[in-house]
Amino acid sequence: MRGLTFLVVSCPCALVISVPLSFFGGIGGASRLGILVKGSNYLEALGSTETVVFDKTGTLTDGTFSVTELIGAPGVSETELIDIAAAAETFSTHPIAQSVRAYRGAAVAAERVRDVREISGQGVEAVVDGREVLVGNGKLMAAHDIAFTATDVPGTVLYVAADGTYLGAIVIADTVKLDAARAIVDLRAAGVKKTVMLTGDRTPVARAVAAELGIDEVHAELLPQDKVAEVEALLAQTERDTNGKGKLAFVGDGINDAPVLTRADIGIAMGAMGSDAAIEAADIVLMNDDPDDIARAIHLARRTMGIVWQNIVFALGVKFAVLVLAAFGIANMWMAVFADVGVAVIAILNAMRAMNVKRYLD
Repeated sequence: MRGLTFLVVSCPCALVISVPLSFFGGIGGASRLGILVKGSNYLEALGSTETVVFDKTGTLTDGTFSVTELIGAPGVSETELIDIAAAAETFSTHPIAQSVRAYRGAAVAAERVRDVREISGQGVEAVVDGREVLVGNGKLMAAHDIAFTATDVPGTVLYVAADGTYLGAIVIADTVKLDAARAIVDLRAAGVKKTVMLTGDRTPVARAVAAELGIDEVHAELLPQDKVAEVEALLAQTERDTNGKGKLAFVGDGINDAPVLTRADIGIAMGAMGSDAAIEAADIVLMNDDPDDIARAIHLARRTMGIVWQNIVFALGVKFAVLVLAAFGIANMWMAVFADVGVAVIAILNAMRAMNVKRYLD
């Protein structure tokens, strides 16, 4: 009888059932908040997040650009400047390109444009009306030895050149998301110790956005491969600062963010407006594109891990106590059944608490 009691108590049902159910409950609760978690291991890692790195455009900002100023070179009219730029951007799907085309108004005849080539992190090259046209940032101009006039006007600046001659600049502004500042505050309340912004935009624009939102660190004018290098350095720093316990999450939405999303401990993509490549590469997808959902996800992950540990400690504690009693012949079969089935039922009920996300719906 004592051997049978030991056998019943030692059955690991409570652990085998309740721990996975806790993760399933957490994943299910996250889905009710519009947060898609692709696996329990990502939920566990999210609970240990101490550094959050953001892309700027489309993540912290709306990604809805509008042309605010045209600065033509001497002898170049605003109409000519925007016409050539819109023609070169005819086949681009980037939000900046869309804003340039929208400002021009009428669609550009497709036969005017050929040999279009997008250069990641720099801009676009195209042949427009037989002229070699460049539209992009200062790096694109420098790469082609174009003598251009840099501008300090706040906003994203596109420089335009044709046949090696500088034609002018187009200033485009993007607006910060309404919930972005609150998201940074909520992340700190959730236990995140450091926030970083990586962007290919100009340094003055990036610093202005970071100051407005209260972001701790900013790195601007980065190419996609530069973002990967920065994340590598931040990963190493986070590991040193936390003795390997803290995790780094990267939040992005564009095609260029896919390599960084893959490299980070946890990749988080904006699902509503994000690119398919970013969504595919990410571990967690925010279907509402709300940056405040990141803090909700971290709170939910840490609560889920708390429930997991409650179940582990409770199940092992009760089983160990009954095993000791059984060793001295005090525990009977009914106590053994409770230590097995009863503890499993209680642990399962406790695991179901992870599905309750009413507190995060406000």
